[in-house]
Amino acid sequence: MTQSSDAAKVSQETLGRPAPPCAMVIFGAGGDLTKRKLFPALYNLAKGKLLPQEFAIIGVSREQFSSDDFRQRTSQEIRQYLTGDVEQASWDQFVKRLYYIPGDFKDPELYKKLGETLGQVEQEQNTQGNRLFYLATSPTFFPIVVKQLGAAKLTEEQNGKWKRVVIEKPFGHDLESAVALNHEIGQVLAENQVYRIDHYLGKETVQNILAFRFANGIFEPVWNRRYVDHVQVTVAEELGVELRGDYYEHAGALRDMVPNHIFQLITLTAMEPPISFDAQAVHDEQTKILRAIQPLNPERVLDHAVRGQYGEGVIDGKPVQGYRSEVNVDQASSTETFVALALNIDNWRWAGVPFYLRTGKRLATRSTEIVIRFRRPPFVLFRKTSVEKIAPNELVINIQPNEGISLSFEAKIPGPIVRLGAVNMDFQYSDYFGTTPSTGYETLLYDCMMGDPTLFQRADMVEASWTIVQPILDLWKALPPRDFPNYAAGSWGPEQALELLRREGREWHDPTQKSLSLKKAAEGMSVLGTSI
Repeated sequence: MTQSSDAAKVSQETLGRPAPPCAMVIFGAGGDLTKRKLFPALYNLAKGKLLPQEFAIIGVSREQFSSDDFRQRTSQEIRQYLTGDVEQASWDQFVKRLYYIPGDFKDPELYKKLGETLGQVEQEQNTQGNRLFYLATSPTFFPIVVKQLGAAKLTEEQNGKWKRVVIEKPFGHDLESAVALNHEIGQVLAENQVYRIDHYLGKETVQNILAFRFANGIFEPVWNRRYVDHVQVTVAEELGVELRGDYYEHAGALRDMVPNHIFQLITLTAMEPPISFDAQAVHDEQTKILRAIQPLNPERVLDHAVRGQYGEGVIDGKPVQGYRSEVNVDQASSTETFVALALNIDNWRWAGVPFYLRTGKRLATRSTEIVIRFRRPPFVLFRKTSVEKIAPNELVINIQPNEGISLSFEAKIPGPIVRLGAVNMDFQYSDYFGTTPSTGYETLLYDCMMGDPTLFQRADMVEASWTIVQPILDLWKALPPRDFPNYAAGSWGPEQALELLRREGREWHDPTQKSLSLKKAAEGMSVLGTSI
């Protein structure tokens, strides 16, 4: 085989094979999620030749318009929300696969019409009986749509033809509702038919956590309580609630971010090596971590959980309004827009290592990162020098906006005097692998069609997550906050969040700085009073 043919083979293996023939039904096809994320992601898959030729999309929503209207509307919107260019020829092929059905999600007649349209699509597009139902709707419709699909016998799997249902977050409002929703869905669908989606897991760096940990022999040996001082997870947003005030008033930052996004990041960071990358093996290890996280009793909630709500402030030099002035928000709202927690994982690897997490709206910058802060080295060697302390090494996994990994450590600056300077080893995905237009949904949608549930939550994972969050919800409901708003927009949240770490002699990593070491270098190098 020639070198060029070898390269072609590798390229084909890297790109992956197209998904099997199927019809995708999007409930809520007229909503923001569909036009901003799903259609751009599906088009990117089609452009990358990862969608099958035998593929079709059926949009279902309340808006009364025809399939032709739907195609025209989608053709206009794709240019607004696609990050790359639209190739007219490939788009023309894509848009021919679009169909539309208007109707009420509660109306059995809608599902009768859907069944007829699926039959039509199988004839016209040869989708071969495989179906992917995507619930891009309000959570109140999740059990309604699933029950109606079951009643219409649209989810029955026969003769090797698969039927799968993708459910967006939030999956439940608390532990009781999550258990009830799992039960209702389980009456219609087998667990392997349910894909509880979390778009954070579509990001390359999140998926790379497992590869980084288990494909590199130098990191896993120090990935434990002997070498790690603590772990931080930050999911910060500059934006406020925008036009989602009505949703946010009923959810809040804790429900919106912690049981799903943040706990997924923690489990991937803390889990034991699975026996394989099979979905069940990975989920088993993630679930063990969730069950090992110690739920906070009421007393510990008071000093290990911090909530905040943003007031007026300044971001990018421009004044912004407080949360209570946002659209569809109560002027006396007690909904939290910021959460910080200190949690402990009660297992052999992580006993005694705190896991700190924080998330919030209207913070100083947009950043999602995982910080592994290692223990400081013994100070004995430097006790007779001018060095007051040695900065800890830290590993920063940047998830957004710039995906990459950074490792900081101290090194000697050349010269006759021993001086320590910060060294930062940075890896950016874009530098090594280039950039590809992505919404974060491409991998997840492709995995749904391929039948790979690794990046999705299993039922017991959802319930274990809510078990950790429920005591906090209960206490916060019983004791409404008296100091809201308690942080200015453009800051890093309430003072209590900073104190959460300070009382243990620690501090939050500043995402606006590459590392503590770089910050130290900017302030001046450490000079040892010893010549060599």
